[in-house]
Amino acid sequence: MTDDELTQAELFDVFSNARRRRTVRYLKQHHGSCDLAPLVEQVAAWENDVDPDEVTRAQRRRVYISLYQTHLPMLEDHDIVDWDPDDHTIELLPSETLFEPYLDRDLEHQRPWHALYATLAGAGVLALGLTAFSVGPLSAVAPPLVALALSGAVLVVAAVHHATRRPDLRLPFDVTRR
Repeated sequence: MTDDELTQAELFDVFSNARRRRTVRYLKQHHGSCDLAPLVEQVAAWENDVDPDEVTRAQRRRVYISLYQTHLPMLEDHDIVDWDPDDHTIELLPSETLFEPYLDRDLEHQRPWHALYATLAGAGVLALGLTAFSVGPLSAVAPPLVALALSGAVLVVAAVHHATRRPDLRLPFDVTRR
């Protein structure tokens, strides 16, 4: 790591704020550069869950002030963007692979994994409870098998969850892609 690269702690600090993450997300969507006005419109729209045309003057002003005074200077200080306050132009610097893991994913298209994990946990509690009381086909001999099956199911769900969140994931047995 060179002196110019950000540490993980610095990246966490920079991207701990949603407005900074949204700014970089917007820049990535617009091929790395934009003017301040459309950025302010879109960030305000995302924050207020409305279309950019529906953003009020107060919402726009709130976002503008914080981007201008705080967030864009901080992104520039960490060499993530090149910010010209006089021209109101912003350019994303080419270090985006470094900070990509810290940005929000496309949240609208994510599966409700918590529901799947909760269902799996509920089924596990129910199965282990039935084995404890020897109800039905689950006898006192079955608890290790039930625990093994539940552990395997959790492992499979966790692996699928991980793989779907990392589209660039390369599997170790896929020799042709290396």
